[in-house]
Amino acid sequence: MTKPLMIFAAGLGTRMRPLTDLKPKPLIEVAGIALLDRALMLGHDAGAQPIVVNTHYLGAQIQTHLDGQDIAISDEAGELLDTGGGLRKALPLLGDGPVMTLNPDVVWTGANPLAGLIAAWDGDRMDALLAVVPLDRATARKGGGDFSVDAAGRISRQGDFVYAGAQIIRPDRLSDIPGRAFSLNRLWDLMIAEGRAHAMIHTGGWCDVGSPDAIPLAEAMLLHG
Repeated sequence: MTKPLMIFAAGLGTRMRPLTDLKPKPLIEVAGIALLDRALMLGHDAGAQPIVVNTHYLGAQIQTHLDGQDIAISDEAGELLDTGGGLRKALPLLGDGPVMTLNPDVVWTGANPLAGLIAAWDGDRMDALLAVVPLDRATARKGGGDFSVDAAGRISRQGDFVYAGAQIIRPDRLSDIPGRAFSLNRLWDLMIAEGRAHAMIHTGGWCDVGSPDAIPLAEAMLLHG
């Protein structure tokens, strides 16, 4: 089973300065490979089709980087739309039905999280399936956890699991959320309230590459992973 994939590459990368003064964060390299290319490798390996990348800050560099590849661009040059607004804008490129989304500013070891999400997806029970990692295994994470996970795999707010930056989600209700720029947290809250938001716990390594000091931590994880 294949699913469309949205890679969120439109952020400003403020925490990654000064590395992002002249380069967008998705093009920052970890162990010689750009974060965006690492995300694309996961998508291709999982059979994702189509793949859409959104752009905003220094977006022309990302478009040039992707030239010649079968990747669609959702250009947010005029207005940064956040994750919810960005996904809603990209829906004409993604098609109907559940979609995968992926944050490129993380590094993984172990099983491909997108393939794991596809294998675990149950559309009868789920409107969202989020990849999570335990807080004590969330390398370079700054801050606490995001969710708790119950015995049935449903998530609730607050707890010792961190959203890992990959998910499958039904985008249908995005049209009901007012405003142009908004976070997917608003859609998650609706699904959590209905018991339709679930978690898949990633058992491999995970590193949040949100700041320059996280890069050597991610490279060490990859070396030993």
